[in-house]
Formats: sequence, structure tokens, C-alpha cells
Amino acid sequence: MGNSPVARLTAKLLLWAVAMFAFAVFLMPPLYDAFCELTGLGGKTGGPYRATEAGIDESRTVKVQFIATNNGEMPWDFEPLAYEVRVHPGQPQAARFFARNPTDRNMVAQAIPSITPFQAAQYFHKTECFCFNRQQLAAGADAELPLVFIVDRDLPRSVNTITLSYTLFDVTESTTEPVAKLN
Repeated sequence: MGNSPVARLTAKLLLWAVAMFAFAVFLMPPLYDAFCELTGLGGKTGGPYRATEAGIDESRTVKVQFIATNNGEMPWDFEPLAYEVRVHPGQPQAARFFARNPTDRNMVAQAIPSITPFQAAQYFHKTECFCFNRQQLAAGADAELPLVFIVDRDLPRSVNTITLSYTLFDVTESTTEPVAKLN
């Protein structure tokens, strides 16, 4: 039976299953990280910014636009308080987003950022961001969510507009800590 068509098919299917498992576990994470780094998707932005090295480039202004969306299962109200700001590269800039939990239950959310154009991602440095942590809101509560960023002076001059987009996900069920009632 070792050479039967059924045995060969079973062996091939098992080999395919092992190969797909190995691909998913060992190859996908580094490929995903490389994809995010290249495209700016998944929130991968430039590394630490050393402001002391650079200073502010007052010779140009970059428009930064903000977009806020909810994942299909997320019932919160979520939006930027200002839809765009203009900054000089190297200048720290603060922005705020608004979130409201209109439900009758305490919830936890996680914001996932992405940046376009993709080549701007390595020049966009978040020094403080609500996306770094999960956000808890009690039933009916609202909050302002902070963001502080710096657009690197080395941003190519061909990039005049950067769009920072956040998608908000409900992670209440996957949160292991108890969700405290927030006021």
C-alpha cells in the first residue's frame, strides 16, 4: 500500500500542510514586517527621532492629513479633532482624536495606523500616540486621544502631503486584564 495512489496523495497533502505551516509560522512574520516597512502599512514608521541633530526646516511646510475609521465590528464614534495640520519638518506637532463608546458595555479598542505615501513612513516619527496602547472606555464614556509626531527634515521634497490613517478595532474579548469602569 506504500506505493498506492491514495498513499502518494496522502503523503503529498501532508507535505503541503507542513510546508504551509512552516511558511505561515516562520516566513510570513518577517515578510509582513518588510512589507509594512516598505509601504507604511501596519503602523510601521521611522525609528527614534533625534531632534537635537536636526532642527526645524522653516523653508517648507508639509500638510499632514488625518483619517479615522472603524473596523466593521467597532461601534465607537472615532474622528480626528482637526482633519489636517501644516508643519515644518523637524517641528514637533500635537494632534488629538476623539473617541466615544455609545454602547451600554465597557469596551477596549486598539488603533492600527498606516501612512501614505509609502515612502513617507520612514520620515514620520510618532513620539506619543494613543495607538501605542489599548484604549479602554466605559459604557457611554468619551475621551480625547493624544498624538505627538515629527516629520523628519530628510523627507523628500517631492512629498508635500502625508496621510495618517487609523483603523479602530474592538479588542475587548482578547483583553486578558479586566476592563475597569472608567469615568
